[in-house]
Amino acid sequence: MPSAESSWKDEFLQFCVECEVLRFGEFTLKSGRSSPYFFNAGLFNTGGRIAKLGRFYARAIAEAGLEFDVLFGPAYKGIPLATSAAIALSEHHSLDVPCSYNRKEAKDHGEGGCIVGAPLAQQRVLIVDDVITAGTAAREAAGIITANSASVAGLVIALDRQEKGAGTELTAVQQVESSLGVPVVRVATLADLIRFLESRQPEQAERLRAHQQAQGEAAAPPP
Repeated sequence: MPSAESSWKDEFLQFCVECEVLRFGEFTLKSGRSSPYFFNAGLFNTGGRIAKLGRFYARAIAEAGLEFDVLFGPAYKGIPLATSAAIALSEHHSLDVPCSYNRKEAKDHGEGGCIVGAPLAQQRVLIVDDVITAGTAAREAAGIITANSASVAGLVIALDRQEKGAGTELTAVQQVESSLGVPVVRVATLADLIRFLESRQPEQAERLRAHQQAQGEAAAPPP
């Protein structure tokens, strides 16, 4: 019998498939690596989809039990993610938390600066993003937060590809956790996706398992 955790993670992955956010085939990633699947969070592009996505983020955040004061969405992709997560935390978890995001270019008039929304100073900030590929965006976001006299409480992402970086035995998520010294919460991982596919698309599951063995963390044995 599936656990409550695997059940809602399966619901998230089914949602990704239905929205075509998660596709299977042969893809070349920005890193130049080939991949048997592709995750495109830009296709969470309607009010209903964004609202539902926010509920999955909120559940992952609530279950992780992280202590934080503000949600932060790095421009531009992280803005709707942090906003929808904040709404869902309020509506479904009785957690009314502030949220903010950065401008790409600071304003010198009006409210000024590069931060829009809740002030960050002296706050513990949880970064909300879609994926971590090389960790560059995560470190940039952390730099913005510390430059505003705040601390990084952690990151939350939709999918952890669990792939090792070039020239290291650590995955991108593990590298970020090591360099920033904070946890990364994942709504789902590649291991979750393989388990999800085992009973639905077993051939795809095997392709992803082979990819995981070649590129990422050690794969779990088939059930």
